[in-house]
Amino acid sequence: MLHSLDYHDRYGDNLTKELPRIPCVKTYADFRAFSDAGRRLGDLHVNYETVEPYPVTYKQGTAALWNVGDPKAFYRVNKMKFGGKARDKDKTTVIYNANITMTDIPLEAYDYVVNGKPALEWVMERQVVKTDRASGIVNDANDYANDTMGDPAYPLDLFRRVITVSLETIKIVRGLPKLDLPA
Repeated sequence: MLHSLDYHDRYGDNLTKELPRIPCVKTYADFRAFSDAGRRLGDLHVNYETVEPYPVTYKQGTAALWNVGDPKAFYRVNKMKFGGKARDKDKTTVIYNANITMTDIPLEAYDYVVNGKPALEWVMERQVVKTDRASGIVNDANDYANDTMGDPAYPLDLFRRVITVSLETIKIVRGLPKLDLPA
């Protein structure tokens, strides 16, 4: 229900000031549609690490043919950036690192917004190497990929999976029935 575009249109002003309230719908069919969509969204979002990564195109050609050598060095990400110039960002292209550039990212994937920012941009912002100014502690997403996940390509695959999750979420949300509430 909270994903419904009609719900946002109708209660958007209230949502900035108070907790959301879940209204009752008129028909059982609408209830069932919202319930099923919620179950699919919950499953998709909880199990995001098991979804099929989106098949982006790589500027460097087919990934299976890459000469990786040292995977930790090859897949190391410092900061992902959009293609294009600063004023004319090309969101269909993401420069992962000096070795990998993803292209053909569907712009529709940026329509899935979490806390005011597209989910893909959240991933780009978090999968970096950053030093905290106050403490000097280095936060390195590559450490998590290598040590915890055992996969140096984890940040790349995570980005591709979030594309899939974003596109599926948009498809489910757009398929919700029109919000018809009792008078």
